[in-house]
Amino acid sequence: MKILQISNYYFPHIGGIEKTAQYLAEGMTDFETQVVCFGENGFTGEIDVNGIHVHKMKVNKTIASQAISLEYYGRLRTLLKEFKPDIIFLHAPNPFLYAILLLLINKRTKLAILWHSDIIKQGRIYKFIKGLEHKIINRADLIMVTSPTYRDCSIPLRNYRHKVKVLPSAIDINVFKKVSKDLVDKIKSKYSKPIVFFVGRHVPYKGIEYLVEAEKYIKSDCVIVVAGDGPLTPQLKSSANDRIKFIGRISDSELRAYLDVSSVFAFPSITRNEAFGLALVEAMYCRCVPVTFTIKGSGVNWVSIDGETGLEVENSNYKRFAQAIDSLLMDAELRDKLAENAHRRVIEKYTVECEVRLAKEYMKNLQEN
Repeated sequence: MKILQISNYYFPHIGGIEKTAQYLAEGMTDFETQVVCFGENGFTGEIDVNGIHVHKMKVNKTIASQAISLEYYGRLRTLLKEFKPDIIFLHAPNPFLYAILLLLINKRTKLAILWHSDIIKQGRIYKFIKGLEHKIINRADLIMVTSPTYRDCSIPLRNYRHKVKVLPSAIDINVFKKVSKDLVDKIKSKYSKPIVFFVGRHVPYKGIEYLVEAEKYIKSDCVIVVAGDGPLTPQLKSSANDRIKFIGRISDSELRAYLDVSSVFAFPSITRNEAFGLALVEAMYCRCVPVTFTIKGSGVNWVSIDGETGLEVENSNYKRFAQAIDSLLMDAELRDKLAENAHRRVIEKYTVECEVRLAKEYMKNLQEN
């Protein structure tokens, strides 16, 4: 069976969708897979990545986070004729590709869509692409979402749930099995108090301002370490008290060390832009117990179960967020129980091996039917 996977970008570009595309391309070894994506920094051409042939298209312009490539149509048309895929595996959202695929895909080729999220942020232009979105969903033979909660609350998918299946996002747990003792010792010596840790982009939907407010109500003697950066960083720093430490971007090794050392993982995202939460999964695997907000329709509260793998509080209620952090810091027995449950849940549901095994099953069933 031949599968043509269409991702927004691909390695070495790092992002949630790109990691998923790479895990699936390299993991589904039963099939012959090639990848099509946009190229980084004006690159156009073909490369091989760990045995996967990747076709990268030059980006001519970006409009509302959507890359536009003038060469995409012609090169994809040629590739479809030469490669003759049995299944096209499209990562969505990617409206530019909706239009191209609707013109090029033939009736014999199956279309599988991995629906990472609805289009939320670009609300003003959504009315112009809503029709294309409807047509590509209607054409799809299979739609996969990353959680049942996202499936049940997605407005674009509400009339197509009969062809929707769940394919949870995943992490490579092998990456998190090796922790630098030197980095761990360095962090412990730098902060002599329990650590509440956050990592992520400093953008509105991450809800970091609620963590900053929550700090004022945390009674425990602790330090809040905020990793990452973004457009909100200056504003967040100006409103934060001294025990909130902004450390900027960190390496993968530093991330593993911080997750190993920290007692609580603060995950204050507030909207469905946070469709799943891979950073949440990473923390859970490392037994760093999460505190989350309730986000209706997001997979976050399916990834971490309130009272079982972490604590969940009312959306945007920073006082309750602070109380939940205190509950974990003051009760080591509770924290240890949730930590072990979280670690086990990741192993059972959110590993690359689980994702690849389920995707292969879906692709085989799709082709046979």
